[in-house]
Amino acid sequence: MGAGGSIDVVVPYVAGGRRRRGVRIHRSRLLPPGTVVRRDGIPVTNPARTIADMRRVAAASEIRSMVRKAEVLGLRTELVPPKEPTRSDLEDLFLEFCERSGFPPPLVNREIAGLEVDFSWAEPRVAVETDGYRFHRGAQAFENDHERDLDLRAAGYDVVHLTWRQLRERPERCARAVDAALHTARHKTTGDP
Repeated sequence: MGAGGSIDVVVPYVAGGRRRRGVRIHRSRLLPPGTVVRRDGIPVTNPARTIADMRRVAAASEIRSMVRKAEVLGLRTELVPPKEPTRSDLEDLFLEFCERSGFPPPLVNREIAGLEVDFSWAEPRVAVETDGYRFHRGAQAFENDHERDLDLRAAGYDVVHLTWRQLRERPERCARAVDAALHTARHKTTGDP
């Protein structure tokens, strides 16, 4: 049950799709085997996947309560494997970069403000787009990227763009950029320096 009494439902990603009153539908390309089980004949996500998904929309106190209840029942509360599937070598490179740089694992290819974002941290609100030239060249791609940035910033996210070459040749510079965005976003949320 989501905020305001709405029901949150995760379904396999299909472009388009219908909306239903009182139901928030989250479309995911990432429903690997083992994350979906059947309860009374109804397909549902397992506790670990449910908790991982709820981290995006629930308060920290609610998540702690969910984890406690699952642990009391002897249920697994962490996704295995911890890395989410990616769609490109560049995305794999970014996850390796995060691990080497000591950043917490980001969410992968999740929806924010109606947009699918390469990587994000819900708290603090930071989005990282890994931009390959093939998909980001041309006037229309230029306009689309800037429109996305405005939408993400309006949703309260700081946005960082990184390329393959930057991650390969200047990882320390990339780490400073991501760290600065995380620090700035954390400061906005908590008011801490």
